[in-house]
Amino acid sequence: MRNLLLSGGPGHDFDLTSAALAKILASSDTATEIVTDPAHFFDLLQLGTSGQIEPWDLLTVNALRWQMGQDRYAEQRTEWEYAIQENDLELITEFVSSGGGLLALHTAVICFDAHPLWQQLTGASWNFSTSSHPPVGEFEVAVTQDGLKHPLTAAAENFSIADELYGFLDQVPGLAPLLTARYLDRDQPLLWARSIGKGRVVTDLLGHSVESLSNATHQGILVRAAHWAARESEPLQTHSVGST
Repeated sequence: MRNLLLSGGPGHDFDLTSAALAKILASSDTATEIVTDPAHFFDLLQLGTSGQIEPWDLLTVNALRWQMGQDRYAEQRTEWEYAIQENDLELITEFVSSGGGLLALHTAVICFDAHPLWQQLTGASWNFSTSSHPPVGEFEVAVTQDGLKHPLTAAAENFSIADELYGFLDQVPGLAPLLTARYLDRDQPLLWARSIGKGRVVTDLLGHSVESLSNATHQGILVRAAHWAARESEPLQTHSVGST
């Protein structure tokens, strides 16, 4: 299975988490190409879609790239500011709608300035006026009733994880979370899986650090998520591959 992963951005160890994720997925015969330049990412997607190179089965976004219009990011704009082009978002949408898979990890919901096409794909987006998270720490993750019936999470039990817990995102109507965690007296969706046209999207708000990706339960969910999104046969057995 071929996976094209967009990585990079401020405030997170994306080099480490993307490498860790690639190692986790490699345990189930998934080859990941990691790129940090969005333009290169979309060029490779276009080449695969047009048949000029071997097509991609899965796209993964483990990145934090947006226009950084908020005042507190002014000093970082020179290095990290990014405005996505409409035709690039349409390219991703067409890839998924035609049967491709998309895995959106953690900060992916902040990417691309809550553009409607991206929000429709991922199912939620960060709102700088209302969204928030507590400091990174340990918290309990619960499998929902929908999660107990879904192949991504049916084999999982409630678990504890050290991570960054996102809350109060802008969600598309009818979002059905598979995992939740409690924050400010509300159950916050952490993981969901959706069909878009002929394709599938998994959004996983966990994954702030390598520590999160080293959690054995989280690793198993990520492997199943990649295979489910790409409509590949799920591995018969998943196991922890450890941190990188």
